Amino acid sequence: MLKAVIFDMDGVIIDSEPMHNKAYHDMFNEIGIDVSDELYESFTGQSTINICKRLCDHFNLTETPETLVTLKRKYYKRFFESNSDLALIDGVLDLIKDYHSNGLTLVLASSAAMTSINQIFERFDLDSYFVAKLSGGDLKASKPHPEIFIKAAEASGFNEDECIVIEDSTNGMKAAKAANIFCVGFDSFHSKNQDYSIADMVIKDFKEISFNKINTLVSPY
Repeated sequence: MLKAVIFDMDGVIIDSEPMHNKAYHDMFNEIGIDVSDELYESFTGQSTINICKRLCDHFNLTETPETLVTLKRKYYKRFFESNSDLALIDGVLDLIKDYHSNGLTLVLASSAAMTSINQIFERFDLDSYFVAKLSGGDLKASKPHPEIFIKAAEASGFNEDECIVIEDSTNGMKAAKAANIFCVGFDSFHSKNQDYSIADMVIKDFKEISFNKINTLVSPY
């Protein structure tokens, strides 16, 4: 029986990808590297520190990964504070309220830094709906490693087979499946070139996984 829902943040709760894209590319320009679209898309769902480690290895950079992280976060913070148009993804707040009012336990498991997670949660007043928030930046491994979802299930207080994950990235979906958790792939226009065949089910609208629908579909997973 479904007891808990684990949400990704970027691309599922908030369309922050344009800000991340701009922040990363400003950082790329500052350090003088040319990152292909293919390489950039492979980063989706991974933590900033792991992305920066990959960049340092790929381009043989003299800068440390930590230096790149600081630069990227500087640009992101600037855009976040100046972006008055930032909004939650259509339908996600209704879904969160639907699950919460029906007694499901909600956990956030995002590759974003905890500072970024808290910025979003404070801006949109989401803390009251979630029992825990996990940042991939605080963990040893990054998606597609399952660590974050294993810990998210633990934080919910339920077994993996009583949870579902809502993800939009290939790396995130791989991580959910590696954690043996039912995975809903959210295929929106915000997410590009991701492999949704990994997911147990794929949706384009959150109404497809309202409490009444998902409770029937997942049980007994």
